[in-house]
Amino acid sequence: MENQTTGRVARAAGIVMFFILLSRILGFVRERAIAEVFGRTGVTDVFFAAFAIPDLMYQLLVGGALSSAFIPVFTHYLARGEEKEAWYTASIFLNIIVLALASFMILGVIFTPSLAPLVGIGFDGEQRELLILLMRVTFPAVFFTALSGLAMGILHSYQKFTLPALGPIVYNLGQILGAYVLGPIMGIMGMAVGTIAGSLGSLSLQLPQVAARAKGFYRPVIDLRHPGIRRMGTLMLPAIIGLSISQVNLIVGQNLASLLETGSIVALRLANRLINFPLGVFAMGISTAIFPTLSGLVAQDEMLEFRRTFSFGLRVVFFVTIPSAMGMAFLSVPIVRLLFESGEFTAADTAATAYALLFYAPGLIAQAGTQIITRIYYSLQDTVTPVKIGLVTVVINFILSLAFLKLPGLNHGAIALAFSITAGINMFIALAVLRRKLGGIDGHRIAAAAIKAFAAAAVMGVGVYAASGFLGGHLDLTRTMGRLLQVFGSILVGVVLYLGGAVLLRMDEPLFLWTAFAVRLRRRSRRARTQH
Repeated sequence: MENQTTGRVARAAGIVMFFILLSRILGFVRERAIAEVFGRTGVTDVFFAAFAIPDLMYQLLVGGALSSAFIPVFTHYLARGEEKEAWYTASIFLNIIVLALASFMILGVIFTPSLAPLVGIGFDGEQRELLILLMRVTFPAVFFTALSGLAMGILHSYQKFTLPALGPIVYNLGQILGAYVLGPIMGIMGMAVGTIAGSLGSLSLQLPQVAARAKGFYRPVIDLRHPGIRRMGTLMLPAIIGLSISQVNLIVGQNLASLLETGSIVALRLANRLINFPLGVFAMGISTAIFPTLSGLVAQDEMLEFRRTFSFGLRVVFFVTIPSAMGMAFLSVPIVRLLFESGEFTAADTAATAYALLFYAPGLIAQAGTQIITRIYYSLQDTVTPVKIGLVTVVINFILSLAFLKLPGLNHGAIALAFSITAGINMFIALAVLRRKLGGIDGHRIAAAAIKAFAAAAVMGVGVYAASGFLGGHLDLTRTMGRLLQVFGSILVGVVLYLGGAVLLRMDEPLFLWTAFAVRLRRRSRRARTQH
């Protein structure tokens, strides 16, 4: 099954997934630190709301400009051996973006009072004043994280994935130290300071390697008439709108949640973070590794290999995220209790967060599929279609959110449910349009892989639920060790059942994952032998 291209993707994905896994683990440590030090309170609601616009701007640049415009065009030049022209184009793009970021940072700080209601319409009095202060402090973090994202895009185009993957680890460490070290001294402001330090550290880590690549090529020039820049501009504008759709949906949900009981934003935020763990490790890891390869195949007009590669990537993502979603739904309470219930975070907070996680879980599958599908569109240098689909889903998400909030008993779960349904609609429309655009997407194999994954995951879900109940009845769940054994014991049962089902159903996707992680393990082993 594996050819040279998928083998290269497997090796790249192994590196990316390994470091994203470390980053996501640290991300949970960060979320636990926030929950433990500050609790599910109005202050943490304000802190998370303060990051909505900076996060949106990061997604606009890194998710939109880089993924849709910079990497495809830059890789196109590199694939044709035109490195000098690639860097001339990159120089213009970098100069424009740096100036735009600096302007955004200054204007953002000045006009924060006008921007604050956009992310927290329900905040007033002291909460509103704190929101304005935190937003002003965190705007510089956007500047550094966005520059870090630019560095990441350049290194990815050269098929260099290790240092870009280390950047988020440094970022998370800054926030963890901000919570545990500065939090007791400065309060929630310590988190803001830690965020700036982490973003600066992430940029500093990648800058030397980018500078080495740029040496002799970089030019302090702005040339808006250059064909490469004009092509980037054509691709970038619709993508910036399109890839911000999910962030807009989250901001809409956050605004609605600010009208609900205190702590609703935190519950939704933590549940969304849990969903982002498998989404980030596997979907982001595979899409990051596969994207430069897809762009290169398009540049070389190898469309048969292009279809084979993206079909394979999509099947692998479904293979991993379908059982992940099932497991998170069945283990929502044990997982939240293990990760967050400590200090100021109570059992009631666990129940509220687990409730949101239950409704977010189904959307994990669609979000993961959409990450791959969006990269397919961008590698084809089509950024308009995802925008059209995304604009439709924004309206759908808003309508569903309002409708579900009117149903008795759903509360903040209504927002998570609307988000999940919207994600599913987005994915299916994008797939249907892509199939018509390409005249085929290997749909039978993709559908067969998804059906088999659902069948194996269903059996796994029953086993996980039974194991969790059994272990919960025989362990002391007031202690960390008891919670740890309940969650990981249940996960172990689930992994065995799912892999057993995959073998019985003769699924071939596990081989890709084994190849990806075996490559990483072999490299570590060789490095250890060399050092000794």
